[in-house]
Amino acid sequence: MAKIVRIQFSTAGKLYDFTAGKANVKAGDRVIVETERGKSIGQVVAGPIEVDDALVPEGTKPVQRLAEVADLATLAANTAKEKEAHKLCLTRIKERGMDMKLVKVEYLFDGSKAIFYFTADGRVDFRELVKDLAHAFHTRIEMRQIGVRDESKMVGGIGICGRELCCSSYLREFEPVSVKMAKEQNLALNPSKISGQCGRLLCCLSYEFDTYCSLRKGLPKCGKRVQCGCHDGEVVKVNVLEQTVTLKTTDDSLVVLKGEDIAPENVSDRVKKPPMGKGEQQGGDKGKSQGPGKQRRNRPVDVKERKKEKPQ
Repeated sequence: MAKIVRIQFSTAGKLYDFTAGKANVKAGDRVIVETERGKSIGQVVAGPIEVDDALVPEGTKPVQRLAEVADLATLAANTAKEKEAHKLCLTRIKERGMDMKLVKVEYLFDGSKAIFYFTADGRVDFRELVKDLAHAFHTRIEMRQIGVRDESKMVGGIGICGRELCCSSYLREFEPVSVKMAKEQNLALNPSKISGQCGRLLCCLSYEFDTYCSLRKGLPKCGKRVQCGCHDGEVVKVNVLEQTVTLKTTDDSLVVLKGEDIAPENVSDRVKKPPMGKGEQQGGDKGKSQGPGKQRRNRPVDVKERKKEKPQ
C-alpha cells in the first residue's frame, strides 16, 4: 500500500499528487518536493490516503522531507526578491513605452529562474526587456502572458458580494460560464451586475444553475396556456424558488397557482391567430378607397390631345 498526499504550491492553486514516502506528513504541513521546475516548497492539503500500489499513477514522485526553518527563510528571501524585480520591471516597461501590464513576479525556490506574468491585448516584443532583467538579476528570465481571469486569481480582491474573490480564495479551476445561466436564474442582464473584477461573467453564476434547471422542469414556461380547475389563462410569470406560476385569465385578472397542482396534460401552446391569406388581403383592399394622395385626376380630353400633337 502507498500513501498519497495532495499538495498545493499557491493559495487556491492546482493540486498535485505525491507519495508520502518516509516522511510523516499531515494536512497543513510545509514540505519539500521535486517537480518539473526543480525543487519546490508546497503545502499538504489532503492526505495521506492509502491506495493500492497498482493504482498509483506512473511517475508520481515522493515527498523528500518536511520544510525546515532554513527553507522558510529562503522562501521569505525569494518574496523580497520578487518585490524588487516587480518594481524594476515596471520602471523598464514605462521607459520603453511597452503596451503590457505586469501582474506578478515569481522566483523558483532554488532561485534558478524568475517568471514575470503579464497581460496584453496582443503580442509584445519583450526581447530587450528580458536582456535588462537578466543583466540586473543574473538569473534566467521567463515572460509569461496570462488572461484576465488568471490576473484576478493572482492579484485577488473583493467581489461585488462583499467577499473575497472565489478564484483567489478556493476556486482551483475555472468553469465555463454563459449568459444562459444568468437568464435561467432571472437575473438582470446588466454587464455591471453579472461581471466580476476580471470583466468576464461571474463564476458564481454556475453554482446554482443546475438547481434552477431541475426546479424549472415541472413548471410551464411563460406564454403557455394552462387550464387548472376553474382557471384558464396564459402564464405571464414563473417563480422557480417558490414553485408557483402566475396566470393571466381571459378577464385580465392574475391568478397564482402552485406548480404541483398543474398537470402536464393541462398545459398547451398559446393559440395563435391564423395568418391572413392572399385572397383575403386583396379582397379587403378592394373595398378600401385610395387616399387623396394616390387618387389619379382625370384631365380634360383637350389636354391629352394637345400633348399628343408634336410641334412642327
